[in-house]
Amino acid sequence: MDRFKKDHSRRSFIKGITLTGAVVSCFPVMESFALATKSARKLKAGKGMVILFQGDSITDGNRGRTKDPNHIMGHGYAFSIASRLGADLPEKQFTFYNRGTSGNKVNDLAARWQADTLDLKPDVLSILVGVNDASSVVFQREPVMTIEKYEEGYKALLDQTIAKNANVIFVLCEPFILPVGKVKDNLGAYHADIINRQSVVRKLASQYNAVFVGFQEVFEKACKRAPADYWIWDGVHPTVAGHELMAREWLKQVGKRVSF
Repeated sequence: MDRFKKDHSRRSFIKGITLTGAVVSCFPVMESFALATKSARKLKAGKGMVILFQGDSITDGNRGRTKDPNHIMGHGYAFSIASRLGADLPEKQFTFYNRGTSGNKVNDLAARWQADTLDLKPDVLSILVGVNDASSVVFQREPVMTIEKYEEGYKALLDQTIAKNANVIFVLCEPFILPVGKVKDNLGAYHADIINRQSVVRKLASQYNAVFVGFQEVFEKACKRAPADYWIWDGVHPTVAGHELMAREWLKQVGKRVSF
């Protein structure tokens, strides 16, 4: 079956769900895409490595806005990753930053990129953004971030970062959804948009020799064990268990490029 037929079949399936209101736990598992990383050398994590998490509310995790180390990483996947690496490798003296900001789209990241990314001089930069961009299209919220604007803006952020540090390791995380809440109510529109944004992130990961973290497939596989709302309570924001899945996948994929 060629790609067009697959996409047509997938959209027909979703349209059926939307029209009939049938209850499903998750989408059919999407295809996985292998990215070319053979040319990438595995980096040994050095002492004092700076690891920065950027994105929207999923990364934000209600993080503190002060220097209080008890709350500074929020309560999501970024916290779990930092807590594990920090506890297991205290001799490395890693520095972790969380600069996720609730509601952000690519254009919002651009507006604060200098202070919240470039000035922090990350060695590893993890980015997860896209679901708010998708919502701007689904609900026509200005500024509407089309796929073209999303890719152009995302690429500009990566270029600005490389200009400051050619050796930075990008970790590009694909945006994801599950059919719960407002997402399920607008499933056809959300799914048609999000798969295109996922394709953009995959493409950029390949172009910039970045680590790609495919969260969508992780969540869809998890739905075979428990309903969608067990993992993502509103179709967008993960539960505690969902954030744990994200942390595990992030460490797994980044561990292929960075030896901690």
